[in-house]
Amino acid sequence: MANSKTLVSYKRQIIKMMKQVETYNKAFDVTIDTFAKIVFDYNKLVDEFEKSGAEITVEHTNKNGSTNIIKNPLYQSIEKLRTDLITYARELGLTPAGLKKLNQKIEEKPKSALDDLLSKM
Repeated sequence: MANSKTLVSYKRQIIKMMKQVETYNKAFDVTIDTFAKIVFDYNKLVDEFEKSGAEITVEHTNKNGSTNIIKNPLYQSIEKLRTDLITYARELGLTPAGLKKLNQKIEEKPKSALDDLLSKM
């Protein structure tokens, strides 16, 4: 069951992954908290979706009494959270593109006079 993890365990896992790719910084904790909540919510919705039969489309009767086939609202929420997951993972350097972007920003950082002097020694 994917939802057996707690919010704290997701945060720990995210921090561990960030440390492995050397992108962790305490200043990112608010973003990490939000990302952990999104992962938690995503897994909760996936569990609920699977328990309900995993139907991508469902019948919906509108206020006029007409029945139509619509995309399952649970599935729509899952799709939105998937997009959010990728966005946050990218921002934290947990995707190849995000990691490359963060590494480029670190390399472009101007060196201090001390760094310059030390690199020449």
